[in-house]
Amino acid sequence: MAFIKYCIYKMEGYKLMYLVDKEVIHETFGKGSVVNYNDNYIKIDFESGAKRFVFPDVFRKYMTLVDQKAANLVKIKIQKREEKKKELRLRKKKDLEQKRQHISEQKKPMKSHKVHPKQQSAFWCETGEEDKIFTEGRVFIGKVKNGKSKGQPRRLARMNWRSGCLLTRREPDMPEKDRRILGVFMAEEGFNGQTCKDGYILAHPEYRLRLSEQESDKMLFWNYYMNKNFPTRMTWNSGRQRYFDNIWMAQILQDIVSLKKKPEEREGAQRFFEYFCKVNHINGGKLPKANGALMQIQ
Repeated sequence: MAFIKYCIYKMEGYKLMYLVDKEVIHETFGKGSVVNYNDNYIKIDFESGAKRFVFPDVFRKYMTLVDQKAANLVKIKIQKREEKKKELRLRKKKDLEQKRQHISEQKKPMKSHKVHPKQQSAFWCETGEEDKIFTEGRVFIGKVKNGKSKGQPRRLARMNWRSGCLLTRREPDMPEKDRRILGVFMAEEGFNGQTCKDGYILAHPEYRLRLSEQESDKMLFWNYYMNKNFPTRMTWNSGRQRYFDNIWMAQILQDIVSLKKKPEEREGAQRFFEYFCKVNHINGGKLPKANGALMQIQ
């Protein structure tokens, strides 16, 4: 081991400059000599012309150095590179295992509780805000407006990795009944509203849907949302967010599937719908018809 370390030290010190002009034998091109090289490539002059190869990888199988000392030191360089690759693979594997363990730990407390019937959230987006939300892949919950925690990010205790975030908007000159749905995404795996400190819900990398303007015009928020105490009342008043019924979210996702015309978009929306129903213990084949406030006055 000490000898190998010494050889590595000598090899790095001289930067393998001794390889220039050394004779090599390639299994296809025959004999040649080293012209120049760096940490990634080596150039060899053959009778058929100069060729460039990946260095030192080419010396694994296809080419050998005639000079045994040079061959041994290149072998050590190959071994050193293999060790670095192995360390990198182990580090990546460890990081992945830690991430999976973190997600698993986050899910444990959720699995031990029944699914809350209203653990979804609808958000009121400012004009154009949905561009930022879908670009960054996250939505800001909002800040506490009163009390000791005033100004700090809110925490939505019901929200978790089973929750969807519904984005809505009403233009200033638009009546509340015409509030439109802009899109929806699932919270990322492992999200727990009870422990969220920065006020952001990160979007799941796969389960997210953004509606076109034409699709959004057909998806009115009040077709689904209803205050049971005041069935025909359509008022949001103030506030960034309100909790949303799981069944209503499933109805919306099902209707989005029917809106999508392109096969790949429809398939993606269908996967989203099936995933949502699965994690929220909803029978997607037996959903009741939407019965929001708008439906009450028709």
